Amino acid sequence: MISELFTARLHLRSWRDSDRAPVAALNADPRVSEFLPTPLDAQASDAFLDRIECHWRENGFGLFAVEALDIAQFLGYIGLVVPAFVAPFTPCVEIGWRLAASHWGMGLATEGARAVMHHAFAALRLSEVLSWTVPANARSRRVMEKLVCPTIRPTILITQRCRPATPCGRMSYIAYAPRAGEPRLARRPQFRS
Repeated sequence: MISELFTARLHLRSWRDSDRAPVAALNADPRVSEFLPTPLDAQASDAFLDRIECHWRENGFGLFAVEALDIAQFLGYIGLVVPAFVAPFTPCVEIGWRLAASHWGMGLATEGARAVMHHAFAALRLSEVLSWTVPANARSRRVMEKLVCPTIRPTILITQRCRPATPCGRMSYIAYAPRAGEPRLARRPQFRS
């Protein structure tokens, strides 16, 4: 199991107990959670991190904690997850990211996601990885567009009814589905297990 990836500027690593406070701050930030159902309080954030760690144990891959190499500062997370909900495009493996707002606009999400995509196709031998967001989330859509071949555009536009227990009603999602051999990857990441 790969527990670390490195890029030119990022260290994607396993989680530490000391990550709980910065993850809680990240998840509580209304800018970061703008396109999510709601910001998370500290208790919900801890439960989220517990689910991330459980996903790693069950699947051998998951969401990496992300640090800047130059200052070893926690920036957020980037990685792979098997969604627990039912939708027309599940079961699948999703690539996702969440970075602190102070680190947006620097290409860090794209850089880290490219390393994760390379890992997904080369090491995990996945044939496809999905990513989706609401149409209004231009920042995440731009990262998704950079991860796929220039000729691929959104492959799915879905209007999904959420489960009755969720408050979201109907939401539209744009999904991108790069396949093995299609993503434009930056330099190969360094793997450490």
